[in-house]
This record gives sequence, C-alpha cells and structure tokens, in this order.
Amino acid sequence: MQEEKGTISIHTENIFPVIKKFLYSDNEIFLRELVSNAVDASQKIKRLSALGQYNGQVGDLTVDVKLDETAKTITISDNGIGMTAEEIKKYINQIAFSGATEFMEKFKEANDANEIIGRFGLGFYSAFMVADRVEIDSLSYQEGAEPAHWTCDGSTSYEISTGTRSTRGTDVILHINEESQEFLNKQRLQQILDKYCKFLPVPIRFGTKSKTEEDGQDAEGKPQYKTVEVDNIINNTQPAWTKSPADLTDQDYLDFYHDLYPHSMDEPLFWIHLNVDYPFNLTGILYFPKIKNEMEIQRNKIQLYSRQVFITDEVKDIVPEFLMLLQGVIDSPDIPLNVSRSFLQADSNVKKINNYITKKVADKLNEIFKSDRKGFEEKWKDINLFIKYGMLSDEKFAEKANDFCLLQNVDNAYFTFKEYYEKVKDIQVDKDGNIVYLYTQDKAQQDSFIAAAKTKGYDVLDFEGPLDTHFAGYVEQKGGEKIQMKRVDSDVIDKLIAKDEQVELALSEEETKKAADIFEKAISRADMKVEVDALPENDLPVSITMDEFMRRMKDMAKTGGGMGFYGTLPDNYKVTVNGNHPLVKRILTSDEGEASQLAKQAFDLALLSRGLLTGPELTAFVRRSVELI
Repeated sequence: MQEEKGTISIHTENIFPVIKKFLYSDNEIFLRELVSNAVDASQKIKRLSALGQYNGQVGDLTVDVKLDETAKTITISDNGIGMTAEEIKKYINQIAFSGATEFMEKFKEANDANEIIGRFGLGFYSAFMVADRVEIDSLSYQEGAEPAHWTCDGSTSYEISTGTRSTRGTDVILHINEESQEFLNKQRLQQILDKYCKFLPVPIRFGTKSKTEEDGQDAEGKPQYKTVEVDNIINNTQPAWTKSPADLTDQDYLDFYHDLYPHSMDEPLFWIHLNVDYPFNLTGILYFPKIKNEMEIQRNKIQLYSRQVFITDEVKDIVPEFLMLLQGVIDSPDIPLNVSRSFLQADSNVKKINNYITKKVADKLNEIFKSDRKGFEEKWKDINLFIKYGMLSDEKFAEKANDFCLLQNVDNAYFTFKEYYEKVKDIQVDKDGNIVYLYTQDKAQQDSFIAAAKTKGYDVLDFEGPLDTHFAGYVEQKGGEKIQMKRVDSDVIDKLIAKDEQVELALSEEETKKAADIFEKAISRADMKVEVDALPENDLPVSITMDEFMRRMKDMAKTGGGMGFYGTLPDNYKVTVNGNHPLVKRILTSDEGEASQLAKQAFDLALLSRGLLTGPELTAFVRRSVELI
C-alpha cells in the first residue's frame, strides 16, 4: 500500500476542541465509546455470517482492553468486521458519513439490524480527550483485503500506510497525554469498565486476575488450594433484563439485583419486568427497594442503557418523578441521545416511555394487591410513599391507584378508600351531613385526643408520613362524597364532629366570663385565645388546639407545598376550657392566688400533653407541681 498523508475533511477542522470541551461530560467516557465501537464491529461480523455475507469462521469475538504503563498506551482490540484503508478514510476522516448508516442501508432487510448498528458516529473521536496520538491498525473481513494503519495527532492531519494486523478486526491504540495519566492505572480502568461495560453483549477481557481453586488434598485429607491466573472478563453478556420473564426464577431476579447494587444489604420488596416492542423498544427490570435513608436512595439509582451500553443514572426524563426512588435497569435504543450518549433530548418517545412505565407499575401494584392483600399490607410501610407521591403528581396513576391505595388507622388496620368510607359514614357524620375522617400526625404526642375520639366510638387514621399533610387534601377530594379531613387535635372532639344534641353548660353567663378572665390572666399569651365551652365533665379541663385549615396550610408551607404566606404567620392556638369540669368549678370558688395557680397548672398540663411545654416554663411547672403535691 502506498503511504498517504492528508487532511481530514474541512468540515471537521474544529471538531477536536469541541469534543474536548463540550461534547462529552466526562473524559472517562472515551473507554465506553471505544469498547462499544469494538462490540458493534463484533456484532456486525456475526450478523454478516448469519446473513450469508461472510463465509469464514466467526471465531472468538472477545474484545480486549490492554494497558501498557511503560509505553503509556491503552489498546482496544476486536475481532470484528475490520476496515480497509478506504473505509478508514471514509468513516474516520469524513465523520459526516457514518459506517453504521451505510451498513443499515445495505442490510435493511434484516429485521433486527437495529440491534447491532452503532448509532453514535462521533464516539471514536472521544479518544482525543485523553490521547495526543491515536493509531488504528485494521484488517477488513473482505477477501483479499490489505491491513491498514492510520495515525493522527489530534489535528486535522493524518497518515495512512500498510498495517501489521494479520487477523480480521481492529486495534485502536491510544497514546495517553500528560493531563490524562490517571488512566494509566489498572484499578482506574477496571472501575470505568465495571461502570460502563458490565453488561455489554460481547465478552470484554481486561488482562487476567487471580483465582483460588481446589487442588487435591493435603496429607491429612483436607482440601488444599492453589492460585491460578484466569481471564478477567468484565461483563455478563446476557443480563436478566435481556431474557424472557418465563426463563427467570425469583432467585435470578434477586441475584441480578445484587449484581447491580453489590453494596446493598437488603432484598427488594418486589420487581417489575418491562418488555415492549411497539410503539417503541424498551426492556428492563425495576425493583421496589426498602427505603432506609436518603444516602441509599442517592447511591442506588435506576441505570439507563442503550443496547446494553451504560448511558447514565440520571433518568428523571424517562422515569416519572414519583418513581425515582425505584432501582433497576431500563434499556432502550429508542431513547434519543446526543453524540456523547450522556444526555436525553426532548422527544415524543420519552413521554410514551414515561407513560408506559407508569402504567406497568400501577398494574403490578394492583395485581399484588388483588392476589395477596395480606402481603401488600405488610409492604405498605415501604411502598406507600411511592404510591401517595404518584397519586399527588400523576393523574393517570392516581386513577388506577384509587383501587389499591390503603388508609391505615392507629390500630394498624388497613382499608381501601371505599372500605373506609363504608366504615365511618354512619358514625362519623356531623349535623350538616359531612363525613369526618379524623387523623393523627403524631400518635404519641396526640394520644389524649385519640383517646377522646375512641371514647366516642370514632376511628382515627395514622397520617404520620412525610407526604400525608398533602395527601389529606387528596383524600377529601377523591375518597368519597362530603368528606372532611380533620386532625384529631385541631379542636375538642365534640366540635370536630358536631352533633345536633348539645351539652348544657353548667356555668352562668357571669361565671363563664369570670372563668375566661382567670385563665386569660394566668396564661397571659397573645398566641392563645381562651374559650369556655360546654363539654362532658369527664373530658379534660383544658385542651389546646390549632384550627385545621391554618395548621394544614402551615404544614404544607414547611414541606414546599406552595403555601409560603402561611408559613410566615405566627402560630395561634385555641385554649378550650371545659366549663363542666369539677376543676373549673373549684377555680371559681378559690381565692385569686389559688385560682390563678390552678388555672396555670391546668393550662401547663395541656401544653405538656401537646409537647409545647419547654425551657423555663417546664421548670416552673415541675416546681409548681411539687408545691401542689
């Protein structure tokens, strides 16, 4: 072959600085791109053989990644389709023309050609992010082809000459530049290969590794072992998501989960196998994890692949936001990516895939609920956050979830929306016909209010979750007709569910005013509004409550619910004095000093039951209690 020097097409003279600065988000991606190209070339020769276009032996298609620290080179070798000198000039020099495009056109009658075509024409040029010189040594599969050698120093100049390769395939040799010496480290390359190439469909070999194996027995008959060097194969070429669910056992799914997340100590709750080929191609497995802490969620993200090549774990455009807590893999060649394979672009397919995943998750949850309700209830603690977030943020998901979303009461019984409506509609109905759902956000702190509700035969829902302030509004809208959600401590129980029958107040108008004055002076706080009311005499003498609407708005403001104005308002409470309680009658007949002390003590007891008594006020209360004893 005649040696040739030349200049790469004028259209590309600025391609190298663009690649180095803007095209790729992380320079480690060079290895993913070059290994992926080698895999594409390997799959092409396999496909040509299947189509009868290549009659030679396909042979071993393992891709080799080799590190030479002394020579400061990284070499990626494949036994794939190879290239002639003319093809190198066309596909490497004239990057406007992709070899994949021509291959696709030539073999478009092959049904699964899409699966083996590299669609990312600029991937090769990522090599210049880390190398100041790149060589290609290649021998085409075509009969009579000559080996070709190409070299380029990252400018638009190149040289082509006769190559040295004697077997079909391609070597890409990177001469690593001074700024990228970190990649001349075996552990660093192993880390990158593990990240991006773990599930590629062609074996990837990176040198050898030591392995311990049994080697007979010692003199005492005990097994002895020896260390041997074996090929260090990076990848599992047939990961679980590429197989049919019928061919997988539960253990296969669990093993794959731990393959994805080797540091996770817990088993997933359950999983969903995705598999669709119309109107887009998508496969994958999504796992519902046990949520322990935010760090675990941040680390074990959903991974996005394209034809088994890892792309990213930032999948917020593909996966509905409420399912970002899930884990697993999504693989789709139809997700549009830029040339670096790193960022999703706006596309109608992305929305379709998003909707499909939402539907599959909803269907799976409904299936589990119907087939194993007890098991579903046992998982509720771990999955209710997904479900509630989905219902609040995705209308289509909510329509399906209304059938399997559960309401849990303080006694750990579970009800669907319809079941709970039927349970309380005849009991917890007020004089205006509203059906009142009572709930608590802190069982321990609101225990006295829960107990008061139970004495009336009422049920109290457990709404202690992080989204439950917002979810209360959803239940009011979707749970049934004329539903009102009221936190159990937002008023005294007789006011929360007001009936037609009224308790008579035992105090005269003058005594009522006097009792109010005594408590107002004893309390002396602008944020506490005192009311004397007619309640059963066995109710507490003093209760402290916050209006349901105001408290809910303030809670939503704290959690970013768009109610910021309410978050700036000071807390205001209602102090309900039970005019029928014996203690109030005693206060009215005591001298001024004792009356004030008793009123203050009753008020502090109410504060204490709400967790609102702290600091010097708590100390004063303890001392006063000792004196009263």
